[in-house]
Amino acid sequence: MNPCPCGYQGHPARACRCTPDQVLRYQARLSGPLLDRIDLQIEVPAQSQQETLDGPPGEDSAAIRVRVLAARARQLERQGKPNGELAGEEIDRHCPLDEQAQGLLRAAMARLGWSARSYFRVLKVARTIADLGGADTIGAAHAAEAVQYRRVLRPV
Repeated sequence: MNPCPCGYQGHPARACRCTPDQVLRYQARLSGPLLDRIDLQIEVPAQSQQETLDGPPGEDSAAIRVRVLAARARQLERQGKPNGELAGEEIDRHCPLDEQAQGLLRAAMARLGWSARSYFRVLKVARTIADLGGADTIGAAHAAEAVQYRRVLRPV
């Protein structure tokens, strides 16, 4: 979704014309329980024209595809289904955390006020990140990246 009704909050070249109250009302249209069901919540700021035209090239799609297919094959071999479909005891069995990752996720849950649903969604995202890296156990780096994908900053 856009950051505000006019779509220009934080834009490098255009000014936002929305009041703080309009922005809060606009963003409040998505309820907490609905947001709780969205696994990846990231802010994608607008780029300047120079960044768009002269920025570094991104990773080749073919290389990304190879990595994603390998991660998916790893999931299917390990548990017979993608990580996103894990539930209950399957999560405990197939999403082992090292000690640092466990501490990091517990602290994030407490600090960010996550529900159990949010915690388990982040855990499954961390499992996927570990799979993309070829790791058997979810490490602190995997958990930290998953937490970052869950932290949407809202104006106060």
